[in-house]
Amino acid sequence: MRRRKKNTLSFSQKKKIITPKLIREIFSWITVTIFAVALAAVFVFLFGMQVKVIGDSMEPSAYNGQTVLVNKLVLKILGPSTGDIVVFLPNGNVNSHYYVKRVVAGPGDKVQIIDGLLYINGEVQTEDQDKYDKMEDAGIASNEITLKSGEYFVLGDNRNSSEDSRSANIGLVSTNMMIGKAWFKLGQNGHSGGFILD
Repeated sequence: MRRRKKNTLSFSQKKKIITPKLIREIFSWITVTIFAVALAAVFVFLFGMQVKVIGDSMEPSAYNGQTVLVNKLVLKILGPSTGDIVVFLPNGNVNSHYYVKRVVAGPGDKVQIIDGLLYINGEVQTEDQDKYDKMEDAGIASNEITLKSGEYFVLGDNRNSSEDSRSANIGLVSTNMMIGKAWFKLGQNGHSGGFILD
């Protein structure tokens, strides 16, 4: 009966397999992997947040149940601007759901709603008349409000079905309540996806 030869390598042969080139290549792959994981983590932190729209207050820009992607980085760098759709927690309440609303006025602006029309700095917003319904309830904006530093007035696009800055329990939205800007909506339930900013 023949015995099989053991397939063994001598110590000097093993030493030749683990070369400096192989070690450099292994470290190169480890470095690339660590960099990719770190980059992915940064990307998820800055852009990876998803928020579901609750209610019909942002129709037709975004629909109930539709998912929007939130860009935290742009908000931190540029801050909110009039026309931006922002995601925020009212009064910073972490137990609340996220609100998605459009910024209509910023620091230094004077806001008032008269006869269902939005006035900024004493001027009626004529473009609003074409896009949005007259507001049935002026809420806290029935009297002129002057926005201080870091304060914003937000409204839903479907203004007669929106709880927004007119409501006393939400009121003015400060930058520290804001999570980020809504920048992309995912298509679902028969509604199209795409960039959310007009």
